[in-house]
Amino acid sequence: MSERVVLAYSGGLDTSVAIPFLAEQTGGEVIAVAVDVGQGGEDLDAIRKRALACGAAEAVVVDAKEEFAADFCVPALQANALYMDRYPLLSSLSRPLIVKHLVTAAERFGGTSVSHGCTGKGNDQVRFEAGLSALNPDLKVIAPARDYAWTRDKAIAFAEEKGLPIDVSSKSPYSIDQNLWGRAVETGFLEDIWNGPIEDVYDYTADPGRPREADEVVITFAAGVPVALDGRPLTPYQVIAELNRRAGAQGVGRIDMVEDRLVGIKSREVYEAPAAIALITAHMELESVTVERDLARFKRSVDQRWGELVYDGLWFSPLKDALDAFIADTQKQVSGEIRMTLHGGRAVVTGRRSDASLYSYDLATYDTGDTFDQSLAKGFVELWSLPSKIAAQRDRDLGA
Repeated sequence: MSERVVLAYSGGLDTSVAIPFLAEQTGGEVIAVAVDVGQGGEDLDAIRKRALACGAAEAVVVDAKEEFAADFCVPALQANALYMDRYPLLSSLSRPLIVKHLVTAAERFGGTSVSHGCTGKGNDQVRFEAGLSALNPDLKVIAPARDYAWTRDKAIAFAEEKGLPIDVSSKSPYSIDQNLWGRAVETGFLEDIWNGPIEDVYDYTADPGRPREADEVVITFAAGVPVALDGRPLTPYQVIAELNRRAGAQGVGRIDMVEDRLVGIKSREVYEAPAAIALITAHMELESVTVERDLARFKRSVDQRWGELVYDGLWFSPLKDALDAFIADTQKQVSGEIRMTLHGGRAVVTGRRSDASLYSYDLATYDTGDTFDQSLAKGFVELWSLPSKIAAQRDRDLGA
């Protein structure tokens, strides 16, 4: 059987040109795989037809929006995943899901190689190839943009030469990647980190400074999973989609940052993640009510490491699997409701309630009905301070 290359296909110029290019380079057939992770744009049937028109032997399209929400966004939410304490892991969540479907297609169609459109400067090449190594180490990888120094000019010339049915006239000044969890924008004038973003950069969010009425929402969680908005039962996908609209309309979730890429360089990125920021804010607040103090303190370090692993392309790794098990255990009692006000670019918690709450009004109140025995505090403070007191006395005695 001739070689078959499974291509991660987006429907754009670069991956459309890659179909005949890979066929020429390998002498084999190309299987195009397009995965819908909520990025919007063209429908899957149009993308499938374009792949076939560009010469693909087979074209597979996968509606993975619900899967992406439940199996990738929800774990990120439960880990409160914010890379460098700010970035809610947009692209790095979608790549392992795409890899999973590439491997499935390779097994189905007898693929011997997998191809992606990543350059040698970005993080995504690592995310694709580390994932492929974990799921099917026998598959070879071809990356035209990296391995053949494939530029946009070359791609346009090749498309015109082959008469491919794609529009090569329009060119966005930005490099954009988007999915259900958010939108990432880079390049163009943004590469000068003194330049501020303009409204033209944004699509998921409205100008937070524009006058409008505030939006109040109640988010219901069950074991760390968002299951309802304002009392209406919804799937995780539906929750995220609705919050993208509602929080986005209030300008929530804009992030402008210089981040540390895996490949060792710093990169300026502009993100929009209205639902992700609102949900993570709500989830963290519910954890503050339902998770015991020492467990919560330790989980913060686990959350940070989880986010770093996923950002670095190690979704399918032993450490990530082990941290998943720990995080899942912490979510058993993270159930309840969080009320938020969405307004002026902020998602502000205004109320919380849970049957699993560790908050006790009777212990916390300073009014009549206080059940906290303050007589115990004096001895506790003395014992708690004793190690520091002994050390201070020693240093004084030794003249330190």
